[in-house]
Amino acid sequence: MHDAPTVRLQKHIADLGICSRRKAEELIAAGHVTVNGKTVTEMGLKIDPSKDKVELREVAADYKPSKTPEKVYIALNKPVDYICTATSSQGKSVLELITPQNGLTWKEKDAWKTDATPRLYPVGRLDKDSEGLIILTNDGSFTNTLTHPRYEHEKEYEVVIDSPLSRQAKQVLETGMKLDDDFVQGITVVKEFNKGKRTIVTVILKEGKNRQIKKMFGRLGYHVTTLRRIRVGKLRLGTLPVGTWKFVSKNKIV
Repeated sequence: MHDAPTVRLQKHIADLGICSRRKAEELIAAGHVTVNGKTVTEMGLKIDPSKDKVELREVAADYKPSKTPEKVYIALNKPVDYICTATSSQGKSVLELITPQNGLTWKEKDAWKTDATPRLYPVGRLDKDSEGLIILTNDGSFTNTLTHPRYEHEKEYEVVIDSPLSRQAKQVLETGMKLDDDFVQGITVVKEFNKGKRTIVTVILKEGKNRQIKKMFGRLGYHVTTLRRIRVGKLRLGTLPVGTWKFVSKNKIV
């Protein structure tokens, strides 16, 4: 039996899409991070993401609001070529899209003025070349709940591949396979739709690894031309136009 994989705390925070690894190190050093309820300042600490509960007291060490900021939850239809990070240092960040012009429900939050905009960060990640539903928030506890494997919140995707899905390939996808020297859990194939030379496969996963869906289909000989997330938890993308966002309630997501 293999031991559960562990990662450095700052890498885990960065993997959640909250901030860069360097910023995570600053947060840890400033005492803004807790692991299983205890404040941690040790930089090299390794944790087990499947068991340990990591929480951030504040999004950034230099952010000290005079009062507790309102918790904000935003659904964004991410276009291709945007990255799910809190900064634009490595490319166009999804945060660049959170503007009044792109918002469908901005008028519902007239009290949220530009000079009081909360520091948002994306919950989890979508690859640069993927599109669809991404959640942004300033609620660290919610982020942990939605991304921690123990809660098994579903994420649903539409995957466009270059040929029909065989029965054998479907079985392998749902059973799981070894990727990058690690066994990944199976994904649930909900439905398949053949459209000309393309096939649209709808799948659900509960615990996603880095680029897992594309790697799984690729290992079976399929080329993924489009990957679009259409649901996170209870929240569906619906008819939200690409590049636009709207406010949502927490209870609509989990």
